[in-house]
Amino acid sequence: MNGPLITVFTPAFNRAHTIWRTYQSLCRQTCKDFIWMVIDDGSTDNTAELVLKWKENSKFEIIYIYQQNQGMHGAHNTAYQNITTELNVCIDSDDYMPDDAIELITKFWRNNGSEKYAGIIGLDVDLNQQIIGTEFPNNLKETTLTDFYANGGKGDKKLVYRTEVIKKYPEYPIFDKEKYVGLAYKYMLIDQNYTLLTINRPLVVVEYQQDGSSNNMLRQYWNNPKGFAFYRKTEMVLAPTLKRRFMSCIHYVSSSIISKNKNFIKESPKKLLTILSILPGFGLFLYIKFKIKQ
Repeated sequence: MNGPLITVFTPAFNRAHTIWRTYQSLCRQTCKDFIWMVIDDGSTDNTAELVLKWKENSKFEIIYIYQQNQGMHGAHNTAYQNITTELNVCIDSDDYMPDDAIELITKFWRNNGSEKYAGIIGLDVDLNQQIIGTEFPNNLKETTLTDFYANGGKGDKKLVYRTEVIKKYPEYPIFDKEKYVGLAYKYMLIDQNYTLLTINRPLVVVEYQQDGSSNNMLRQYWNNPKGFAFYRKTEMVLAPTLKRRFMSCIHYVSSSIISKNKNFIKESPKKLLTILSILPGFGLFLYIKFKIKQ
């Protein structure tokens, strides 16, 4: 394939105060053969002004796309609709890449990649260069996200997907007045058919923001119950253990109560398990309601 091998895409919503760091890290890359695609998810700050200014003199191609605010998953939908390179990786607007990350991904994929794999899974590190969670075992050449976490793996990991693969699977649904569907929905589906090549090297440096989704999960549950219920229905079918499927049902019941969906048992792919989850699901609903009212 001619042109760059990889697109780095960055969903951005009012992150002008952090996205400059993402951009500077891309400017420092030892390999400039990539595209940077910024999906501006309805920002009202000066994100557009910054990115369009950078685009004028950039040593790598920058694509800027503005859309009405849809949430992170909606920005991913738009990115996947527009990416044309063989590989893609999401680097959030409050994160940045180590200086050799693009070179590392490019060389590793050209030496090891094939249509057998969905892509690459690498490490996240924090601002102190400490690995988040666990590394991959030295003898683990390939894995799925599902298997990695089921076998004791911990912490966020950076995913580099083949664009052809990611486009095979359904888009994230957009629910009216909601802004969140778990990105792992697509990853769970991909895990059923493909593995990821492991690389024990950091591909991203992350900083969790106080207003980011990681730090506001209970409020996300409350504000996006249809999106969470949708995600849990997939998880209760594909989760590798009965315990995980049961937990998914509990969360599904809780989200269904929040969204006032009276048909949740009928709509569940695991009806008996869902019925058994009604009492603990109601308890979770009460807990979430109590916590967000505080």
